[in-house]
Amino acid sequence: MTSWAEFAAEAPELAAFGAERLGQGVAFLGTGRADGWPRVHPVTPIVGEGRLFLFMEPTSPKGRDLRRNGRYTMHSLVSDQAGSGGEFLVRGRATPVNDPAARAIAVGAASYAPAERYVLFELDVDGALATVYEGGRPVRRGWGAP
Repeated sequence: MTSWAEFAAEAPELAAFGAERLGQGVAFLGTGRADGWPRVHPVTPIVGEGRLFLFMEPTSPKGRDLRRNGRYTMHSLVSDQAGSGGEFLVRGRATPVNDPAARAIAVGAASYAPAERYVLFELDVDGALATVYEGGRPVRRGWGAP
């Protein structure tokens, strides 16, 4: 598994684009339910100090999904129907984080004030894909196994 920092070292332009797109606020997290059906959740991803984090309520279904198998995919919000700002997709595995130092990094990098009760996950990167539209045509750049 690859950390966000390792991904950024190997594909700096793609990682910068991804951090900017994910930093726009809401993104959509895809997880797998226990019965195999996909589940999609709005989330607020956090990129900070070379790490990708998510906070969530302790009772969140997405947290149960991630604790069970860890696999996720996340897609940035698309700002309009033309995809003017581009879009970013990342996938990998999530791991629960209990380390106070890592939590402090995530809290410090968050665009909001995470509640103490929130659980924290760190997301590794197996693959990433950016799409921008030039002249109405998609131009894609990928890394890993997008």
